[in-house]
Amino acid sequence: MSNDGVTAADHAWMLKAIELSRKCPPAEGAFSVGAIIVDEEGNEISNGFSRETDPHVHAEESALAKLPGDDPRLPGATLYSTLEPCSQRRSRTMTCTQLVLRSGIRRVVIAWKEPDLFVEDCVGIETLRANKLAVLELADLGEQARAVNSHLLD
Repeated sequence: MSNDGVTAADHAWMLKAIELSRKCPPAEGAFSVGAIIVDEEGNEISNGFSRETDPHVHAEESALAKLPGDDPRLPGATLYSTLEPCSQRRSRTMTCTQLVLRSGIRRVVIAWKEPDLFVEDCVGIETLRANKLAVLELADLGEQARAVNSHLLD
């Protein structure tokens, strides 16, 4: 394990999350995001992607909805999301940041911080860290996560 806590497994899971994000139906007003939840033994326990079940569902929300809220694996799990969890939301009462905090997950790995395209100053990372979650960014995979959203960014 490197000094920053990033492992080879983190890279492998994020690459799978990026692949998952490619399943998202394109939308003009929302990013395509993939999310995978992995238990502390390294087993995938859930996954989701943006717009998987309805036009407004976010990837983290979709993945978490597939598990019972009191799933005992969640406090030891890692959430891999290709984009920083949202901290503002118009289409739902809870943001993805709030959903992650409520889940009990203690470690989040992202590939890309949310740009100021739809939300000015997303504070998902800051909020998670302020609540004592470990949050790691795999900046070396950020370009691959952005590429899935090139239709919004070009």
